[in-house]
Amino acid sequence: MPQIDAGALRQLFDDARTHNAWLDQPVPEPLLHQLYDLMKWGPTSANCSPARIVFVQSQAAKARLAPCMSEGNRAKTLKAPVTAIVGMDMAFYDHLPELFPNNLDARSWFAGKPDVIASTAMRNASLQGGYLILAARALGLDCGPMSGFDAEAVNAAFFAGTEIQANFLCNLGYGDPVGLFPRNPRLSFEQACRIA
Repeated sequence: MPQIDAGALRQLFDDARTHNAWLDQPVPEPLLHQLYDLMKWGPTSANCSPARIVFVQSQAAKARLAPCMSEGNRAKTLKAPVTAIVGMDMAFYDHLPELFPNNLDARSWFAGKPDVIASTAMRNASLQGGYLILAARALGLDCGPMSGFDAEAVNAAFFAGTEIQANFLCNLGYGDPVGLFPRNPRLSFEQACRIA
């Protein structure tokens, strides 16, 4: 399979930045469908696919989300055209007969095992959140992933009565470069990796 071109790599990684300021340009709903339809193909263990996403776009939904945000994240979240709440379904294993039909006993790997459920949901929903960021960048959107929020408040406001719990949030839209900080350094290969 040929490698994607250098321009695509720059769009996904080298030139991509975490955005904190947003242009007043809406994200059309069909683009959010396209975004999900790309990210869903990223691999998860046993194809468990625990991520559940709420795309917060309306003023009413933003008003529910605002009190859940930390002070430093509130204004930029209200300004962002969309905020994706990346949740994790703690009952994801109920879908395994559909999603992992090559082993119809896969549900039993998780049912009644809360520690296994929690670690699998967190690991794989986080992976899917990463795929969401890459898919968004591939579609020309900018991203601003965040941890600064009250998870219990988000769960109550958006996931009440479900088995879904918030993992992280990601603002989406068209970033305003005036809000960019200087790019922070990253660890070198030698600092972060070893070949065994």
